[in-house]
Amino acid sequence: MDDVWDLVVVGAGPAGSAAALRARQLDPGCRVLLLDRAAFPRDKACGDGIAAHARQELALLGLPGLLDDHRPTPRLSVTSPGGARVSAVVARPNHVVPRRVFDARLVEAARARGVEVRRHRVRTLTALGEHVVIDGHLVARAVVAADGANSAVRRLIGVPPSPDRHTAIAVRGYADVPPDDDEQVIVMQSEAWPAYAWSFPVGDGTANVGYGLLLPMLRQTGRPGREILHGRLARLLPLLGEVRSPVRDLRAHHLPLSSGRPVPGAGRVLLAGDAASLVNPLTGEGIYYALLSGRLAAEAAIGSPGDPLRAYRRGLRRALGRHLRTTDALALAARSPGFIDAAIAVAARRTEVFDLLVDVGLGAGTVPPRLAAAVALRWLKNFT
Repeated sequence: MDDVWDLVVVGAGPAGSAAALRARQLDPGCRVLLLDRAAFPRDKACGDGIAAHARQELALLGLPGLLDDHRPTPRLSVTSPGGARVSAVVARPNHVVPRRVFDARLVEAARARGVEVRRHRVRTLTALGEHVVIDGHLVARAVVAADGANSAVRRLIGVPPSPDRHTAIAVRGYADVPPDDDEQVIVMQSEAWPAYAWSFPVGDGTANVGYGLLLPMLRQTGRPGREILHGRLARLLPLLGEVRSPVRDLRAHHLPLSSGRPVPGAGRVLLAGDAASLVNPLTGEGIYYALLSGRLAAEAAIGSPGDPLRAYRRGLRRALGRHLRTTDALALAARSPGFIDAAIAVAARRTEVFDLLVDVGLGAGTVPPRLAAAVALRWLKNFT
């Protein structure tokens, strides 16, 4: 057996890299091993959006300037299923950074901080007293599983995959747009609701464009997923602003939504990011959740080695408890496209409502009763 590692992290995306970075930040002498089956840089199907809350997490991890060479995207336009539209400057601008770039930077930052990075595919995992043994020779005091929506570690510890009803599927590609395009565009679609298309400009004359819907809605069509996803994206492209070229590099991916989140681990194994089904059910945003949960998992593993899972659950509850209950409730209400029509209509008239909806969809916001009442009133008026 190898020497014992204080922390082994499986998966070097944002959640895993955040865990590795935070562990070394808390204890510069701890031994941290970061595993991933891929070599970096590598592409990852995603919307590439990095919102203000995620940048706060980067700063907390000691990486405040990681995105300084990428132009912020100050505007957001959202069109509801019924055609209500809001377009405004967000309170704090977002960034759009391809995951090939973003993830590689995080891995390099972890390596620079003393984390050992290895290319390795995990196949077995065994609890052994106060340790976890990976593939018979890697021994850890704690493991953070950040290996994505199809997490092998999640399966190995007996946590079932996300139920279909709490899983979305999306296709992502890149297209040419004007170099000065500075608006993220979301166009919701009543067909197969909830579903939407997006265009997120990177700032270099390209945009991340895509289309997503719930997995059961895709399966109800009885047609190949590629046909539905690619076809609907192509049909919606004219609504996504100044997209000037065919879409290239199309890749599909699953999104395990937080409305179906499981217990976030077992024993000394903690699930983070997509492996913990931490994806916003309203927007599909997951990078902020990934950075936050990875950080919290490391804090639990390093700070509470006797019972890291209990500490981790406590940390998640403090950081996201009210927010996740809010998004759970809103996801149920959003099954009615009229509710979203009402919310967008109110946001178009009230800047503070627009800002709060952005905070709920991209960060850790909650909805105060007065706003809920305003949206409900507008919703009822739409029926009269």
